Amino acid sequence: MIKLKCIIVDDEPLAQEVLERYLENIREIELVKKCSNALEAFEVLHTEHIDLMFLDISMPVISGIDFLRSLRKAPAVIITTAYPDYALQGYELDVVDYLVKPVSLERFMKGVNKAVERIKAINPLPAQEVKPTKVDYMFVKSDQKLIKIRFSDIDYIEGMKDYVKIYTTEKMIVTLHTMKYFESNLPSGNFMRIHKSYIVNLDAIKSISGNELELKTVRLPIGSSYKEVLMKKISS
Repeated sequence: MIKLKCIIVDDEPLAQEVLERYLENIREIELVKKCSNALEAFEVLHTEHIDLMFLDISMPVISGIDFLRSLRKAPAVIITTAYPDYALQGYELDVVDYLVKPVSLERFMKGVNKAVERIKAINPLPAQEVKPTKVDYMFVKSDQKLIKIRFSDIDYIEGMKDYVKIYTTEKMIVTLHTMKYFESNLPSGNFMRIHKSYIVNLDAIKSISGNELELKTVRLPIGSSYKEVLMKKISS
């Protein structure tokens, strides 16, 4: 199997680690090097054939945008950044995708598939169909670090005013992600919003009585606008 070669260009070791772990799910892509700045990346691009580059914007010495402008012939580029304001500049430079951190694995895979399609159109020989393994976890940011959480370990999620609490089988994790973020990134076959303030793992439900459902150690209210959909879901 001919693998596509990629590099990660990001000055944050934690961000590099997340992308590296995501790439472990893709057998057809080989990570050649993790670069902490544009100068390191420049050297790799001139010594190796690189098909795909994951590029951060905010870096020391030279920004990712300026670095991309300086390249006479760039590989396919996926921008990964904490700053959504540069999206237009990125697309003007013909990037494949623009991912805003923290990047979920599902969103990452969509970007990679777009990159593979573009590379296949240019050179069909090395490009292979991306076949991701089944995703059973996600990363969330909490206490200045990214925490890996397996979907099966989540009992329920509670939305507060300015943050979200994730209740797992072992502990409670606080994150600044929104409820909408979890609705979009948790597998819909296993998780469902039952109230404006709660998302539950359907496998964790012990019983339903009236407008409440019982988990292992807690009872949660079922919103009137969610009950009909919930009952159809669990009875299908």
